Amino acid sequence: MKVFLVDDHAILLDGIKSLLERDDSLQITGEANTAEKALEFIKQNAVDLLITDFNLPGLDGLALVRLVKKISPETKIIMLSMHDEVHLVKEILKEGIHAYILKNDSHKELLSAISAVKVGKIYLSNDINKIIINSLQFPDEEKMLTDREREILKLIAQECSNKEIAEQLFISERTVETHRKNIFRKTKTNSLVGLIKFAYANNLI
Repeated sequence: MKVFLVDDHAILLDGIKSLLERDDSLQITGEANTAEKALEFIKQNAVDLLITDFNLPGLDGLALVRLVKKISPETKIIMLSMHDEVHLVKEILKEGIHAYILKNDSHKELLSAISAVKVGKIYLSNDINKIIINSLQFPDEEKMLTDREREILKLIAQECSNKEIAEQLFISERTVETHRKNIFRKTKTNSLVGLIKFAYANNLI
């Protein structure tokens, strides 16, 4: 099985590589730290399994999944993410990925996911299963935006820059940018004016 890895954290990539190299049935054909580089490779090379992070500079993991589905529909995809928000998890699952596991899950979960995907099964880690089941039991508790996204939305409405938001909330600018992308996607708006109108109309701020 030809495997391609996408993550912008070199330490994590090295860890996954050393784990997968122990399995003779897996061949790591390449790696990339951006979605754009991954797409360049997949356009020209056969990839059986793509293991990708969601948080990537430039195009995010969700955009990568959508494009890979068009370029190479036979490629299996495992999403390895730190995001456990119900809306985002469901949105990613709707794109037809084959496994979703969290970065804080054990290596055993990743190996189990690969084993399941190999034989055509869908695999969700225990934590993701709990999130999905909980959202079915308590749908009213599912918010459009997380508390952190609401915080950031309020600061966006105050015309704060990513740097200013990062400083106020003690998070990185890149994390702010990821949240900003998620906010625009969830609210289905594509401009600041449209976002603010939507936010006020839906009592999000």
